[in-house]
Amino acid sequence: MSSVVIVGSQWGDEGKGKMVDYYAGLADAVVRYQGGSNAGHTLVIDGKKIVMHLIPAGILREKPLCILADNVVIEPNTLLSEIGMLKDAGCNISPSRFKISARAHVTMPYHIMVDHLREIKRARAKIGTTGRGIGPTYEDKAARRGIRVGDLLHPEVLKERLEIILDDRNYYIKNYLEETPFAFDKLFDEALKFGEQLAPYIDDTSLLLWNMCRENKNILFEGAQGIMLDLNGGTYPYVTSSNTTPAAAAVSAGVSPAFLKNIVGVAKAYTTRVGEGPMPTELNCEVGDLLRFQGGEYGATTGRPRRCGWLDMVALRYAIRYAGITSLILTKIDILSGFPEIKVAVAYEINGKRYDEFPYDISVLYEAKPIYEILPGWKEDIKGASSLDELPENARNYVNWIVERAGIPLVMLSVGAQRGESIEAYNPFKA
Repeated sequence: MSSVVIVGSQWGDEGKGKMVDYYAGLADAVVRYQGGSNAGHTLVIDGKKIVMHLIPAGILREKPLCILADNVVIEPNTLLSEIGMLKDAGCNISPSRFKISARAHVTMPYHIMVDHLREIKRARAKIGTTGRGIGPTYEDKAARRGIRVGDLLHPEVLKERLEIILDDRNYYIKNYLEETPFAFDKLFDEALKFGEQLAPYIDDTSLLLWNMCRENKNILFEGAQGIMLDLNGGTYPYVTSSNTTPAAAAVSAGVSPAFLKNIVGVAKAYTTRVGEGPMPTELNCEVGDLLRFQGGEYGATTGRPRRCGWLDMVALRYAIRYAGITSLILTKIDILSGFPEIKVAVAYEINGKRYDEFPYDISVLYEAKPIYEILPGWKEDIKGASSLDELPENARNYVNWIVERAGIPLVMLSVGAQRGESIEAYNPFKA
């Protein structure tokens, strides 16, 4: 059995969807292991853009079984809409190809309301969430009062759990958020209907994956967001509400960590971030605007413009260390074509002191001034390149510079948004 975990090595939006789609063609199963509909994968196939928020990108391939594992939180309307969109596009998304863990938690309408109104209440102290109810869903899970997908199939269990949580949530909604509470009967009936619609897909996904591991199948684990948004290791509190590290893949999938062999980190050739929180290399100038324009840097889930800046090697090296990343995929290097020079942050200066490593005290990041190394740019369009040797010398030097300082080998270089616009160095399933 060979396994590959694909994780974002920055603040998300690194182009993981394209990479998952690529390697899904070699996999027997593709497993989404955390997050919810706050994530978004944008794929460009035959010139057509496809955006998905929950279902693994591997569903667009013919072979792999696609799984939403235990630690994914699922908003049923979003999922059913996605299933319908894929069916209309002629994709095979039958229960033989797509499975949902019965242990995954359900994002309910009150989670979405709380998320949205809480951000308004926070005002200047807002986190910058997508407003999709992800954080409140994970809160209820940790408080042992959440509703799981499997509960939707058992009316009595669902009734008991919903009564308990709705009393608590409605009190908060009425007295703190000053909004109209939810009616039990309406939520209960909707949840039962969702259960009926999703029932064919619900399964014991841990057992399925255990058996596939024993049969030496190729399994691809797909994370959402990025390491710098991890609940523990990210720029807390401006993080997501789940663990984005590869270690979380084993916990969520219900398999032994020993099965996780190759950890592939995806990084852009520059840096972006959505939402609030520190970003040392952010460029609030024409260069940042140009990166955003050329890179199409707008959120797949919210449409928000992404904050853009030069590549932050301090943060990238930290992500590699913290997540145990063993190899690297570099994306969107084509966006840098035309820049006369390219800067990369190799250290920070904070209150007169040099930091070569990412600081554990996140509060000081707001004072961080990047210490840049400047590399020469290139003018040529590189989207047609099929090997590293075909790249302009300065582009090739830039890639080699990153790989050398990352300290791990390059798996693939993406030189465009289309499926075929990639240069593969080696196959991680055979590593």
